Amino acid sequence: MERFCFRLSEGPLDGDWAREQVRGSDAGCVLVFHGTVRGEAAGKEVLRLEYEAYEDMVAEETGRIAGEVMDRHAVLRVAVEHSVGTVLPGQRSIAVAIAATHRKEVFIAAAELMDALKARAPLWKREVYADGSEWKGQGS
Repeated sequence: MERFCFRLSEGPLDGDWAREQVRGSDAGCVLVFHGTVRGEAAGKEVLRLEYEAYEDMVAEETGRIAGEVMDRHAVLRVAVEHSVGTVLPGQRSIAVAIAATHRKEVFIAAAELMDALKARAPLWKREVYADGSEWKGQGS
């Protein structure tokens, strides 16, 4: 079983893939985080998000981030799945699953992982509103 798994998927996610990658009898807990598209941002109605990724680098950087988190915490396995393409409000755009022996580590690791992904992963989104759109880069 791999310690880290990553994939990009077209459109909205169901979230099951990430969970299946980290499960095992050695894990006392598995935390699954689903990031969903909000229907409002900055006071505007969001019609959809359009995600793009630098595919040659996103898996590498995400793996580097996961490795850093696993080194700092007692984490057994991490899986990350991220959408590319169009995702509508209420649909999932990211699924993160983390397996650990104990629950405390998994909550801390998940927060750190998500913060680092937002800041460093080469992923971008275009927020499409009824009155136009806006590109958001890393950190959004």
